Amino acid sequence: MAAIGLAAGGTAGVLLATELAGTASVAGLPVALHLGGSAAGALLVSHQAGRGHRGRGLALGLVLGAFGALVVVLAARQGSLGWMLAGSALLGMANSSIFLLRYTAAQAVPEGNRGRALGLVFLATAIGAVISPLLLGPSGSAARAVGLPTLCGLYLVAFAAFGCSALLLAAGCSPRTPVLGRAAGVLASGTKPARGTLRLGAALREPAAVVAMSALAGANFIMVGIMTITPVHLSQHGASTGVVGSFVALHVVGMFAPAPLVGRLADRHGPVPVVLIGAVISLVACALGGFSTGPTTMTTAHLVLAGLGWNFGVVGASTLLTGAVPGQLRPYVEGIGEATMGAAAMVVAPLVALFPGAWGYQLLALCALALTALALARMRVPASGPLA
Repeated sequence: MAAIGLAAGGTAGVLLATELAGTASVAGLPVALHLGGSAAGALLVSHQAGRGHRGRGLALGLVLGAFGALVVVLAARQGSLGWMLAGSALLGMANSSIFLLRYTAAQAVPEGNRGRALGLVFLATAIGAVISPLLLGPSGSAARAVGLPTLCGLYLVAFAAFGCSALLLAAGCSPRTPVLGRAAGVLASGTKPARGTLRLGAALREPAAVVAMSALAGANFIMVGIMTITPVHLSQHGASTGVVGSFVALHVVGMFAPAPLVGRLADRHGPVPVVLIGAVISLVACALGGFSTGPTTMTTAHLVLAGLGWNFGVVGASTLLTGAVPGQLRPYVEGIGEATMGAAAMVVAPLVALFPGAWGYQLLALCALALTALALARMRVPASGPLA
């Protein structure tokens, strides 16, 4: 349900900022602030989880995201880019809750099934995330009907989706709630770690944790770089908002739909091979992106493979991270991993908007290709320990 609001921060945010500013050079700013909010939200949610209030933290992130959606709607009506950017940062808080839900699923199952649990949550996310960009056209019509700018439609969808999801999580935190209360054992679980930062610092230096966080950051860096500029790139080649939404939806299918299968592969063969396969797929996707010239078959393959590479990288790295540290420290490390993803994306989002319009997309794809190849060549996997 919450994932239905995801396209507001990405697709709609890029187009709305461009419309308010009158130039595509600011396209990356709302995405960067959105991702910064997501990184901050991840730390907030993980802090609550570490104190035994996992469900409360997840609900809080969604409530803040819903409030951010309303701020953006008001900013768009007033034509204020500054307030639109502020709302985008708050909106990102909901993203952290949506993606940290995968670790809640991993907490609820035995160790050998964590990859499949993560994959199942990603599949559930896919249902909403695929619907989300497809609502760009219909929600825009509804927004115009009530006197709001077209692009406000997805933000109104996000407000409703985040709010309803927060209510479900809040209800699930109480064992007295019929049916939903069965989740209270996980949503209210958590153990307090020993005081001090030394244990956490040592856990973060474990080889498995280093590889996992590097993979999470790298996968998000490449994917966000591509998807920040894709709506503008397609629009500049004459694609309507409906067509743009369709291409983004195909990309989202690649990001989430294969997750249960990828999770099974991580459980059966280990998470590190899955991460490596993701890097190879991303390499191919970036190579195809160098030939993208608008809404073509080549662009379709490029976006689907970019999403698939992200899926392998994030599912594999998340599974690796859940087994890399002791259970008491796990919520904090999970939050830091999510914040690392947000920080990497926050760096790349404003940079890609600076690429020249005529051939910038191809240049971006080639730069991403070089970075992926370098990361793949430099990756070293220890033969023993948690990585084996």
